[in-house]
Amino acid sequence: MEIAGIIIISVLIGAVLGFGAAWALGIFNARSAQDIADAVFQENEARIKDIFGNLSLEALSKSTEEFLKLAKQKLDAEREMSSKELDSKKGLIDQQLSRMTTELEKVNTLVTSLEKDREHKFGELTKHLEMAGRQTNELIQTTGTLREALASSKARGQWGERMAEDVLRVAGFQEDINYLKQKAIEGGRSIPDYTFFLPRDLRLNMDVKFPFDNYIKYLEADNGADKDRYLQNFMSDVRRRIGEVANRDYIDPGQNTVDYVLLFIPNEQIYSFINEQDGTLMDEGIRKKVILCSPLTLFAVLAVIRQAVDNFTLERTSNEIISLFGGFKRQWLMFLEELNRLGKKIEDSQKVYETLVTTRRRQLERPLNRIEEIRLERELPSIEPSSGELEE
Repeated sequence: MEIAGIIIISVLIGAVLGFGAAWALGIFNARSAQDIADAVFQENEARIKDIFGNLSLEALSKSTEEFLKLAKQKLDAEREMSSKELDSKKGLIDQQLSRMTTELEKVNTLVTSLEKDREHKFGELTKHLEMAGRQTNELIQTTGTLREALASSKARGQWGERMAEDVLRVAGFQEDINYLKQKAIEGGRSIPDYTFFLPRDLRLNMDVKFPFDNYIKYLEADNGADKDRYLQNFMSDVRRRIGEVANRDYIDPGQNTVDYVLLFIPNEQIYSFINEQDGTLMDEGIRKKVILCSPLTLFAVLAVIRQAVDNFTLERTSNEIISLFGGFKRQWLMFLEELNRLGKKIEDSQKVYETLVTTRRRQLERPLNRIEEIRLERELPSIEPSSGELEE
């Protein structure tokens, strides 16, 4: 406020002086009054500017000093406050950094563990993939070998026999004990692949030869027409095979066989395929006394045979045990009779013994006691036998 008042007073003084000078010059020289007034005005204007500039500079200098002092005080206060806040925040930051360091160490440990586990899992996965690749290659080779084997009728027969033998081995059957292999029927021309022994000398025959040609062609066909044709041919082959087996002398009451014969299909997929395509074919086979069986159903049939044989053996063994028990009872009665006789003899001997140690002993001791009394009365010495006499 003081600086503003000084500036106003200076302006008023300069204006008064300018107007006074102009008035004086107007008295002496009216013609040049305007020029003089302009000159005085310009001079006063320059002077006022100098005065105003000096005053402004002075005021600005004082204001700047005050501003700098205030700014310095404010800055010092803010700096002190910021320093305190910075110290407190530094402590919090150090705590957070310590926590972050601890968490980062945990994360690093976890990442290291995960990396090791990943390497281990990746190694196992690689091994499994390699094993799967090898198994796939082996499966491809096996499939190719199987396809080549099925292309030959002889190889198909050998494959069927191998599958049947595997099932027999799992069921616990032994050749020449539970079954015969390719044994000709007496008085007949047929040679069944397998003949199973049943209780009471009954027998069950099985044939393992089965047609696969049209089934393989059906699988390899590319268009629907060929597939339908090969499918019909395959089902016809199956019916024809059932008829061939039924017409052979596999069922012969003279040979003590049962009224049914087994036709083995050495593949579960083909067995299911036949059932899916024609559900009446199985019934047709049963009407002709031919039972179609896959490896699983053959195992079930063999289990029934094994149980029947075991039950028959148990029954026969039980009868034998009962017969033996009858003989044992007869011998036991004879043993008791002889034992009673011996008891009586022992009882009689006991009575004789008691008679000897009582009555007979007393009767013998009486004369001996009298002889001893006479020896003592006569004062005769007792003569002891010598050792030689005792030995004799």
